[in-house]
Amino acid sequence: MFDGNFRSQVDAGLKPIGASIKRLGITADAITAAGLVFAVAAAVSIGAGALSLGFLFLLLTGVPDLIDGAVAKAWGQASKRGAFFDSVTDRVTDALLFGGVTWYLVVSDGRAWVVMLPVACYATASWVSYIRAKADSLGYDARGGLVERAERFILLALGLLFPVLLLPVLALIVVLNAITAVQRFVKVWRQATDESPALSDRRRRRRRPGRSTADRLAARRGASARRDRSGRTR
Repeated sequence: MFDGNFRSQVDAGLKPIGASIKRLGITADAITAAGLVFAVAAAVSIGAGALSLGFLFLLLTGVPDLIDGAVAKAWGQASKRGAFFDSVTDRVTDALLFGGVTWYLVVSDGRAWVVMLPVACYATASWVSYIRAKADSLGYDARGGLVERAERFILLALGLLFPVLLLPVLALIVVLNAITAVQRFVKVWRQATDESPALSDRRRRRRRPGRSTADRLAARRGASARRDRSGRTR
């Protein structure tokens, strides 16, 4: 939702910030790596039960993720390598954060269904990201949907800030991720269907036009009769 509605406006607002960071000599890869370090700190803090500290590090994790693109453009280095590095660190960050929440729930609660909530959050988030990555590789557009990474960060931050809401927030993330995955799947499926002809159409094109068996038999009889008449005439 964020990428589809606000990305261009946010990118325009971050352009001066990217230029300022570039003047300090800091590269986009360094910004991305800093975000990964903050994610490790957030995961450790959450796992140790320091949810407020985990909330702070979660916010710090989101800042590099927000500005690394602007820094890359300021350096003129917006490349496939940078996009690859950013995408991989995003997946690692998600695993760290939800892993930290899982550890915290194992220690503080221990009920199986509760412990599985953050696991389900990560699993369904991976569906959302994989569908987009695979669609991009095939030339389709899978952007958008009900929640993306920014919205998941906001919801998780809300759960950390108000621990009483943590379990409902995790359950909500699972549901919203699943809906988003279905939305993206349907979007790509429709694009692929519009691009590919229907199976029945392909079969009709493969089938050579011809006469029916009865028509062929009648034609043979007619030819035989003509030959007989020709022979008698001679």
